[in-house]
Amino acid sequence: MFNKLKQIKDLKNQAKVMQDALATEMVSAQKGNISITMNGNMEVLTIKLPAGSENLENDLKHCINDAVKKTQMAMAKKMQEMGNMPGLSDLLK
Repeated sequence: MFNKLKQIKDLKNQAKVMQDALATEMVSAQKGNISITMNGNMEVLTIKLPAGSENLENDLKHCINDAVKKTQMAMAKKMQEMGNMPGLSDLLK
């Protein structure tokens, strides 16, 4: 039982390390006259909008979706670099 608790604590620590690492990853996307920047934790950091853009809503939607896709790719890459989390498969049994 204590072994499983230790594994849970280790996984929690690894998740925190990964979250901190992802926070340093920055991705930007631009559609039309709009740009957005997010970090690896999928937090929007900046949005730049022009005055009087005719297709503002559509451009913003596509821009955010593009930024989320790029963020997911950066997260997957970071997870690959950090390797598998040992003990995870044991906890799911």
